[in-house]
Amino acid sequence: MTISKENKDFIDSLIDYYISESESYTQIAENFVPEIESVPDTAFGIITGCVYSGFLQAYQNQQQTPSLEDMKEFNQIIKDRAALIKKAILDPPKAEPVKQESEEKLEETDLEKNFD
Repeated sequence: MTISKENKDFIDSLIDYYISESESYTQIAENFVPEIESVPDTAFGIITGCVYSGFLQAYQNQQQTPSLEDMKEFNQIIKDRAALIKKAILDPPKAEPVKQESEEKLEETDLEKNFD
């Protein structure tokens, strides 16, 4: 048995989520200094552990148990995305400023006035 497309998509979405929240997991890891030697490695471990937990929970929710092949495939998915996870930890993604809906409406109103 291999990981279903639905579960692969779920794993990918988990990884994407944890990448987007990497700063939070770095902050968690920083709480363990000086007990840990590497904040980035600890944050990486926390993130991959959370993804692994989500992977297992998905199987449990489907009343299934991952096979050895599923586990190998999961590990390969993590390995394939490891560089992106590590990059997000070392250089967190910047949140793009979101325009407020009222600002957009104001701009639309101003544009409409210019065409009247």
